[in-house]
Amino acid sequence: MIRFENVGLRYGMGPEVLSDLTFEVEPHSMQFLTGPSGAGKTTLLRLLFLALKPTRGLIRIFGRETTRIDPRELPKLRRRIGVVFQDFRLLDHLTTYENVALPYRVLGYEEATYRADVVELLKWVGLGERMHVLPPILSGGEKQRAAIARALITKPEILLADEPTGNVDPPLARRLLRLFVEMNRLGTAVVIATHDIALMEQVDARRLVLMDGRLEIYE
Repeated sequence: MIRFENVGLRYGMGPEVLSDLTFEVEPHSMQFLTGPSGAGKTTLLRLLFLALKPTRGLIRIFGRETTRIDPRELPKLRRRIGVVFQDFRLLDHLTTYENVALPYRVLGYEEATYRADVVELLKWVGLGERMHVLPPILSGGEKQRAAIARALITKPEILLADEPTGNVDPPLARRLLRLFVEMNRLGTAVVIATHDIALMEQVDARRLVLMDGRLEIYE
């Protein structure tokens, strides 16, 4: 689904922050992206999401070389990738239901075509009783689950999650991990960026370890 070949990235004339990255994200796979703070995990996720262009090397996504993709096609490709951001990025003036339904609204869908899917997904992530609540009223864990639901609502082929358990307690972290495992079981490829060793030890999944801008892979 996504392949990096000798990818490097630098900002301006500075040193490379990522160097010689070569790896694949295969269909239906699950992997943890880990490494110390400042190692470049979020930067790598932005490359995967096509929010950054590499300085060198080749990235292929869904069989296409990114250098040959017309910028006007990027929004359509990005819709095949779900992203859970570290800071949630929920809109405070919209209810939980409206935040999760937002991707469909942006695409111009009639509410009748997606309402049942949104309600079902909110129940699945444990927010069925909170769907009409505004984000400022939600707890950190509830906001995280709402962000996950919004990333999943359009049934992406790949899910990228940036420190999805960084602001929740261990029991909720385990619950969120079970959600990701279940999504993967249903066919979504999952990449979770985390520094939580205890979390990673709960699932037998590949580890992509970033250290000093370089990547080591542990199957």
